[in-house]
Amino acid sequence: MKDNSIEMASPWEQAAAAKYHEQIALKIPGYQLQYDLLDTLATAALTERTAARLLIVGAGGGQEILTLAQKHPHWSFTGVDNSQRMLLVAEERLAAAALTTRVSLQQCELADWDDHGLYDAATCMLVLHFVEGRERKLALLQSIASRLQPGAPLFLSAINGDMTSPAWLSQLAGWKLHMLGQGITLQQWEQFEQSFGITSHPLPAEEIEEMLRQAGFTAISRFFGSYRVDGWMAVKRGSEQDEN
Repeated sequence: MKDNSIEMASPWEQAAAAKYHEQIALKIPGYQLQYDLLDTLATAALTERTAARLLIVGAGGGQEILTLAQKHPHWSFTGVDNSQRMLLVAEERLAAAALTTRVSLQQCELADWDDHGLYDAATCMLVLHFVEGRERKLALLQSIASRLQPGAPLFLSAINGDMTSPAWLSQLAGWKLHMLGQGITLQQWEQFEQSFGITSHPLPAEEIEEMLRQAGFTAISRFFGSYRVDGWMAVKRGSEQDEN
């Protein structure tokens, strides 16, 4: 992998990729809820586009495609991820749900992907915190924006916060109790906690929203929150749109 590449799917725990979607649902309260909320917002935003084309950034695991494709038989999906193991999981889950005919999965970095089409919407769920450094996070958001129609929505969720703040520590203390109560082992919790600053790189929510504006998005609003995980909806700015 090149030094300047943008990773779009890193494992969040030591479990096998095949168990990722089971483990993550235990770790994040309301895990499926964020995808259900994404669906209602996307439905409202794309109400005039019967045959919408969606770009799924970090598609390994397949959760957002499964949620959306089962409810929207005329939508098509292109998923991009650099993890072969995670894409294999997505392929298996989509095949079991008989959804493969409307889905194309690409193993590559988004910035290196040779596709010049513009999409009607994009998702980037639980990915951004795995990208190290503000510049590389911004580059990923800019790459997404460059592949969207003006006015197209982006749905983004990520771990966020100031890791040096008392608020971060108090939220993490509650999150630990939640995970242990869901059957996550103490060792798994410790691996998760120790990943911050090593394989996971959260930034404060305010910085994420500023990066979205810099990348060319407007109408930024939060639609989901669970401990240090938040979800945002934003819209690709058009030439006549304000930066509100």
